[in-house]
Amino acid sequence: MGYKESYLSAFEENIHREGAPELLAWMQTTDFFTAPASTRFHGACEAGLVMHSLNVYNVLRERFSDAVQNPESLAICGLLHDLCKANFYKPGFRNVKDDETGVWNKVPSYSVQDAFPYGHGEKSVYLIERFVRLKPVEAVAIRWHMGGFDDAVRGGSYAISDAWRNYPLAVMLHIADLEATYLLEKGTSAVGKQT
Repeated sequence: MGYKESYLSAFEENIHREGAPELLAWMQTTDFFTAPASTRFHGACEAGLVMHSLNVYNVLRERFSDAVQNPESLAICGLLHDLCKANFYKPGFRNVKDDETGVWNKVPSYSVQDAFPYGHGEKSVYLIERFVRLKPVEAVAIRWHMGGFDDAVRGGSYAISDAWRNYPLAVMLHIADLEATYLLEKGTSAVGKQT
């Protein structure tokens, strides 16, 4: 079973909230199932975003299902935390010099082309809530899943401390995102160098 099929199966089996079919139908009008997960780090390849979303969901389910005994919340957070990346990347090419031959080669690349610059986690929450009402714990977890990489945190916001203190699912989602990105998806980029 491919990434898209696995994703659709996990979504349809676990997310039964009002508006879920409409959200999934909208997602299929975007590039969500073919988009990369990043421009050059993890999952910078076709279907990298759906691969990453599945990996985060699977880590959440495997590591934290005893702590969060709500399979729907785990599915919503894992499968939809990066919905903000739908229609976010533009495929293209860039020139890279081969160190051994000195020849420049045109290689595939991705760049950000954000038509709706609304932030990362907050944009995912906004897009989801156009169709599905999130519980506060889900909204907070998705909003703060980037942890210290979030622009607000890097800018000095301390709100993440309250979010993580009061909503353990936010910490769990961040941990699952890190594990998927840096352990499970190492070497999954078709462009750039792995760091």
